[in-house]
Amino acid sequence: MYFPDFVEIGADELLLVAFFVSLLGILIHYLTNVLPLGVLKTISLEASTKPEPVSVIICARNEDDNLAEFLPKILVQDYPEFEVVVVNDCSIDNTENVIDEFAKIFPNLKKVTIKEDDYYKHGKKLAVVIGIKGAKHDNLLFTDADCYPANDQWLRDMSAGFVNRREIVLGYGAYKKEKGFLNKLIRFDTFLIAANYLSAAIKGKPYMGVGRNLAYTKKLFYKQKGFSTHYHILSGDDDLFVNQACSDENTNVAVSHNAITYSIAKSSFTDWKRQKQRHLTTAPYYSSGSKTRIMTGYILQYTFHLSFLSVLLYKTTLISALVGFILKICFQMIIFKKASKKLNESDLWAWSFFYEIILLVVYPVIHISKLFHKPNKWKS
Repeated sequence: MYFPDFVEIGADELLLVAFFVSLLGILIHYLTNVLPLGVLKTISLEASTKPEPVSVIICARNEDDNLAEFLPKILVQDYPEFEVVVVNDCSIDNTENVIDEFAKIFPNLKKVTIKEDDYYKHGKKLAVVIGIKGAKHDNLLFTDADCYPANDQWLRDMSAGFVNRREIVLGYGAYKKEKGFLNKLIRFDTFLIAANYLSAAIKGKPYMGVGRNLAYTKKLFYKQKGFSTHYHILSGDDDLFVNQACSDENTNVAVSHNAITYSIAKSSFTDWKRQKQRHLTTAPYYSSGSKTRIMTGYILQYTFHLSFLSVLLYKTTLISALVGFILKICFQMIIFKKASKKLNESDLWAWSFFYEIILLVVYPVIHISKLFHKPNKWKS
């Protein structure tokens, strides 16, 4: 009987196959988790649609300077009926006086105060609950004291997401554009996270939102029993609540340049690292499907870059590796350009491949250091 000769496959060929398989995975990842945002067609409400009343809720702890600067931008929104509820959470600065002074000018500003308790310490979630209980409207829109809206149409565009009985509206909480590499890295990280969770929601698979720009109904909050399942966790008043309450039927996105909020990015790597550590404490409590979706993206990225470095070691695969890497960069830039324009971050896409590599190096450092950092307050 004739047996064909066995052709030996070298390590270089196996690594090349692994490289192109990971490349294919990355391209599919970009198509499914970033491109939906880039190709989304924003549909405005008809002029005949009457906007529903909205309560904007802001939790503030020692935020006198930020409130003095940013609160007026929220109070002058071009919207027929809304209130702004500011929760003064145990502030020891002039936060209360700032709110009181603005309340003399704006009758739609409401202050709710939480007094310091020597025996009971609490996080931001209590402030959010108090704010929700103090709100008089069912539609709630959340932002932070250090955030400001893109313009006076923010409330209108975010509230438009409640159309067709939607109960959750996911917005984009950006960081202000400033000089320096760290600012661009933080903004790219924020953009990439938003591109993923907004694209997922667009596809009907929402899994998170950010409290800097998030809306949901009071009815849904009570139906989900608020934060009862994760009240013991310091963070998660935004992403964990959305993760447990969102669905294809009840979640919408607000993607327009008007619907963006901005805040000031951290100016040092140490401060940003601590902020990321606090945010990452909620990740283990996501649903299994959400964790799988998030981890798959990172695994594909690490697999691609590690296999790329491996095939560079062989002369026989060097050209193929470079071609594959260039293909990846070109594909990435095309998709990221579309998505970044949607979120008014057009200065980031051209160097997106570089920022992405930096984040792949930085993220393990943050995750490891998180083991030794135990945040004990909701502001950090």
